[in-house]
Amino acid sequence: MIQPHSPLRLRIDSSALVSNWRWLARMSGSAACGAAVKADAYGIGARQAVRHLVEEGCRDFFVATWAEAEQVLPHVGEASLSVLHGVAEEDVAHAAASRARPVLNTPLQVKRWRELGQGRPCDVMVDTGMNRLGLSVADLAEGLVDGLPIDTLYSHLASADEDSPMNARQRAAFLAAAATVPARRLSLANSAGICLGADYAFDLTRPGLALYGGIPRREGEGHVRQVMRAEAQIVQRRRIGPGDTVGYNATFTSDRDMELAILNVGYADGYLRGFSNRGRARLASGFGPVIGRVSMDLTAISVDAAPDLAEGDWVELDFDLPSAAAQSGLSQYELLTTLGARYQRVWS
Repeated sequence: MIQPHSPLRLRIDSSALVSNWRWLARMSGSAACGAAVKADAYGIGARQAVRHLVEEGCRDFFVATWAEAEQVLPHVGEASLSVLHGVAEEDVAHAAASRARPVLNTPLQVKRWRELGQGRPCDVMVDTGMNRLGLSVADLAEGLVDGLPIDTLYSHLASADEDSPMNARQRAAFLAAAATVPARRLSLANSAGICLGADYAFDLTRPGLALYGGIPRREGEGHVRQVMRAEAQIVQRRRIGPGDTVGYNATFTSDRDMELAILNVGYADGYLRGFSNRGRARLASGFGPVIGRVSMDLTAISVDAAPDLAEGDWVELDFDLPSAAAQSGLSQYELLTTLGARYQRVWS
């Protein structure tokens, strides 16, 4: 069957992904280094990412839901897989049959797992100040999880991307909680937490953003490589003159003759409106700025500096995560995870 043509593609560099994991593993010291592959490996494709990371030696993976676990379990081999959101009532049958481990976050989840776990290992999340997911320190001290076979006790840093005193407070609270729980391993650090140093690594780290090319803290600069490059095809090339406006609500007015290329990409593809009049594409001679407002499926760029670009040619968007975040006002996490299904994902 002939596959329909896609005017959008993500070029995904498997060597950069592996290089990032190796650096994070070195930064993790004696701790095992895992990989968060939730949200389809932050948009690049979880199945392929897992296969490359398993081959490199990663033995711990993390997803958010049981549906995500089902997608990646066939590819993790003998590695472990943890489901971060635990066990909802609707998950019980699936969790009972799966070899993935739940991360228990609430007293009700603990109760469910006691009833269906049949002595199988689980993980536990303790909240140390983020107030998002996790059992309280008091829950653990009162024996809520006593008797459970706990593989890993987790907590999550709220401000690891900053030099915040909250990091040390959370670490201290985590150590206090760990003293009451006979878990096989302890895990606190995400990508930014790894950059905080050995005191935060414990037994297992669980990077996400930095695996995929994001710079969580300045320590990653020069070490974390760009993994994904976004390319769009030109639908039309057109010329405008002085006084002409571009896009919805005429947010751009030209003061001269200009050459535009209309790209087959828009906010439905995760190239969001924050790039309007601020984003840019890479041209042979530099950059072509985004002109006017980003539409659902289309974006205009200036191509005065690229006279040979024509309808049907491909243009790379400037999607280096730190610079794209500065252009758009979005976080590096948002930039990755909002990439849409219309991109053809091309691994190399």
